[in-house]
Amino acid sequence: MSFESLGLDAAVLKAVADQGYTTPTPIQLAAIPTVLEGTDVIGIAQTGTGKTAAFTLPLITKLLRSKSGAQRGQVRCLVLAPTRELVVQIAENIQAYSRYAGLTVATCYGGVSERPQIAALRSGCDFLVATPGRLLDLGSQGHGNFSALEYLVLDEADRMLDMGFLPAINTIVRALPKTRQTLLFSATLSREIESLTHQFQRSPKTIEVGRRSNPAETVTQFLYECPGALKQVMLHHLLKDEAQGMSMVLVFVRTKHGADRVCRKLSQEDIPCAAIHANRSQGQRQRALQAFKNGEIRVLVATDIASRGIDVDGITHVVNFDFPDQLEDYVHRIGRTGRALATGTAITLVTREDFGELRRLERIIGKHLHCGKLKGFDYTQQAPPRAPEDFQRPEQRGGRPQHSQEGHQHPQGGRFGGQRAAQGQYRPFGRPGTRRRGGPR
Repeated sequence: MSFESLGLDAAVLKAVADQGYTTPTPIQLAAIPTVLEGTDVIGIAQTGTGKTAAFTLPLITKLLRSKSGAQRGQVRCLVLAPTRELVVQIAENIQAYSRYAGLTVATCYGGVSERPQIAALRSGCDFLVATPGRLLDLGSQGHGNFSALEYLVLDEADRMLDMGFLPAINTIVRALPKTRQTLLFSATLSREIESLTHQFQRSPKTIEVGRRSNPAETVTQFLYECPGALKQVMLHHLLKDEAQGMSMVLVFVRTKHGADRVCRKLSQEDIPCAAIHANRSQGQRQRALQAFKNGEIRVLVATDIASRGIDVDGITHVVNFDFPDQLEDYVHRIGRTGRALATGTAITLVTREDFGELRRLERIIGKHLHCGKLKGFDYTQQAPPRAPEDFQRPEQRGGRPQHSQEGHQHPQGGRFGGQRAAQGQYRPFGRPGTRRRGGPR
């Protein structure tokens, strides 16, 4: 089947053709007609299968065919995502698909100035793509009029509904009209999290393509035993082995300090790299990501904030330097390669302490993962000595500490929003035009 057979608007079809897409993916084929019918949807499909287009294309069509347009200060469609990078990526996709539709798209996320975001909320827009924290923060100031909202989308719904985000999501949803269409999309969704969706949706239709929590079949997975003290050495060995063909590599580590340490060691080996994590400013993160896309650096070292927000063509390898804190993120991590039916390789370094987590991961994905020795690697070598800076925090090395709200250990909320929402201390999104802590007069 083609996109023309799905009932999309002509302006949308023209934009899709410009992107070079001719045949819808299975999740698009199943979800687009259902969304056009007005039904609430839970969409579950592997990473890299076009889930963003599965909800974006029909929503653009519905907004175009609606008689009402976005009035000043009103938002027609709200898309919530867990990370800044994912917000930017979704907004770029919407802008590309609506280039002939004349719809307005705005973003709302932390790490950048509030002023343009406040101006966008005051002007109104057809699509608002936001992280919950910054949206609640601005809502506490009286910004944001959702009285005319027609559609709500939760992207990466499993993360959006876990205990870190749930209080913020509940607060936002209570401020939205009850009559709306609500869509949830993710690559992984546990039965427990799925049960929470009933408080947001009305008789949703579940569309599941492939086995839930299953990694993309286009990704070849390798797991290598590695003593913890030799992980950095093994990473260097892999990157210097030309036979591996590791030309564009995304390395995942567990902590922000670990990401900086790995990146520093790679730079000492003359391997072009950059780090991206929550303690980096938004400008630093965007510059690192752009350099990775442009081929200026070969390796991007990241924490799990990037496991759901990076859609870069041509990533040849994903390396799990550390096991993820939340095992479901393994699927999202390795899904950064092998996207759009391309092939990719995922390599995981497994220490003795990780064996228990490996068995749990196998139960989650329903597949045995063989873990063996890396051929050609000297397991008898001594671990390199640790440098003094390896034990120092950024502020101890002369850097300025930057506090982030993107960790998973507490509710999200920009500077104040998520914390207050979790404690029930305020009700966001006051009457349009009221003034709260710097809101519009």
